[in-house]
Amino acid sequence: MQGTVDGFSYGLVTPIVAYFMACLGGALGLRCTTRSLLVADTWRAGWLALGSAAIGSGIWTMHFIAMMGFSVEGVPIHYDRALTFASLGVAVVMVGIGVFIVGYKGATGPALFTGGTITGLGVATMHYLGMAGMRLHGTIEYNTFVVGASVVIAMVAATAALWAAVQVRGILWSLGASLIMGLAVSGMHYMGMAAVSVRTHGDVAGAPGGDSAAGILAPMLIGPLCFLLLAGVVVMFDPLMVMGRPDWRDALEAEREGRSRAGVPRPRRVPDRQPPGAPHGW
Repeated sequence: MQGTVDGFSYGLVTPIVAYFMACLGGALGLRCTTRSLLVADTWRAGWLALGSAAIGSGIWTMHFIAMMGFSVEGVPIHYDRALTFASLGVAVVMVGIGVFIVGYKGATGPALFTGGTITGLGVATMHYLGMAGMRLHGTIEYNTFVVGASVVIAMVAATAALWAAVQVRGILWSLGASLIMGLAVSGMHYMGMAAVSVRTHGDVAGAPGGDSAAGILAPMLIGPLCFLLLAGVVVMFDPLMVMGRPDWRDALEAEREGRSRAGVPRPRRVPDRQPPGAPHGW
């Protein structure tokens, strides 16, 4: 028996909130990746790891907020917690691989293709592993063509996001890139959900009941949401993170090199005020 599937049980609430979370994770991840270009190599890995976790957590949170609005008429839906959290791990690890490749190799064609492909496959794997964690009295079936289209969207979106992470200049451009990234990730999700159909078992009336999908998923989202909040605090309290431009370091090095070649001594910073009793030129 074919079940009646509804992806918008709460109207536009879940799509809008899910889109916001995808944008938030993308914005934090992009700024962390940009910040990694302004520090020494010893600190770069830390910023890239923070950015990877922010993007992965944002995408995962987006997916399961959207899934709160998914329902099958007359069929209770449950979630396997192990698979649900495994999908979070997959998202963070595979996004991390892509971010580290581009963070260390730069926006070259091979690095973007490799990093974007791995990251996009990670997003798609997270989505379908999360779907595999659904437990309902029926069988979930997929349209192969639509699934393939959703994976392509994920890879294209991931490549564009990684390019923006190392090319975009300034906070406003990064915010614009995160809005586009959120739209692409949400589009991938709902494209994947368009491929879903559910064939219910004949004895649906006797299926065990339980909490709503929102009641089951909401507690699972607390941890990733808290992490995104903490990452946001880091961003807000680091001026270079908020307003830094990746090209500042290159421009500074070019200026220094030009002065050196011209025989002009590098300017020495002199404090505006000297402490009482300090020797001249301190």
